[in-house]
Amino acid sequence: VQLQASGGGLVQAGGSLRLSCAASGRIFAVNSMGWFRQAPGKEREFVTGLSWSGDRTAYADSVKGRFTISRDNAKNTVYLQMNSLKPEDTAVYYCASRRQYAISWYPQEYDYWGQGTQVTVSS
Repeated sequence: VQLQASGGGLVQAGGSLRLSCAASGRIFAVNSMGWFRQAPGKEREFVTGLSWSGDRTAYADSVKGRFTISRDNAKNTVYLQMNSLKPEDTAVYYCASRRQYAISWYPQEYDYWGQGTQVTVSS
């Protein structure tokens, strides 16, 4: 499975961006998805996740109410809509997939990773 993340860029505080993560290759029927981010000098952290069925989501407290994860299974694509962006959201954002039904908050429990896309929020 290959994951291709895109949609990052430079935006002013209060602005919005939508990230996409397109999957290709040997895509398993069952997979949950996650978005993580890593700022310079910090560990990779969980941002949001979506269960295989799409009926369960999880969000880090820092993004709750501002970010929304969704998926289009027909396109094998997961989206991250980011609104009301803050300078502290600046990081490289990674999408990840795991061959399980449930969401995981732990990066080591994911099987596949995208290459990352830079998000920079200016104040």
